[in-house]
Amino acid sequence: MAKNSLAIKNLHASVEGREILKGIDLEVEKGTVHAIMGPNGSGKSTLASTLLGRSGYAATKGDVLADGKSILGMPTDKIARMGVFLSMQSPAEIGGVSFSSFLRVAHAAMTGREKPLGALEFSKLLDAEMEKMGMDKSFASRYVNEGFSGGEKKRAEILQLGLFRPKYAILDETDSGLDVDALKVVAQGINRSKGPHMGVLVITHYNRILKYLKPDFVHILVNGKIVKSGGAKLAEEIEEGGYSKYC
Repeated sequence: MAKNSLAIKNLHASVEGREILKGIDLEVEKGTVHAIMGPNGSGKSTLASTLLGRSGYAATKGDVLADGKSILGMPTDKIARMGVFLSMQSPAEIGGVSFSSFLRVAHAAMTGREKPLGALEFSKLLDAEMEKMGMDKSFASRYVNEGFSGGEKKRAEILQLGLFRPKYAILDETDSGLDVDALKVVAQGINRSKGPHMGVLVITHYNRILKYLKPDFVHILVNGKIVKSGGAKLAEEIEEGGYSKYC
């Protein structure tokens, strides 16, 4: 296992006492893009939630190492501070907290600053990222995700990716519910952020976002196990023939 990687080693995980992940082995090195595809109920979102220590998702065996350090059992905020980012499938709404205030504090935590940037300096940084994501500046003063459409929530998630520049990005069905135009904007945002400093793990049902992201590796997850790995052509195969041959 490379030290500069997010290494998942024989990971088993349960939800409400039922085993969902049954031995996942995967290594996401910085500078690479991995995609996990699979049918509904295969364990894709369980994997994302387990990696970030979400309550109710219990790792029962194995380990997860970020740059050689185990993160299993850590509180979610500490995992995030270590540079592991999750773009959620269904981002939560936070009433009473403005988007800009939330991002300013989160930016300081994710980038290791002792205190947040000054309001004016951060506003300039946020405005630039919002422009890249095609978001009106008025979103900065709105409450976090409150009243945002599905597509706006997904744009806001990828905006955070651009602001925080984590070491490892886990993108859980970021493409779900997006029309063609929004999909392009989101994919472009991911492509702007990725690079040699970041490993990316994309979780998706479909090949459509992968056509823009061009993954280095594609893995098929069925019934809690990776049953096939390959290059980008594997995603094309799934698009044409579905998952039936793997189920």
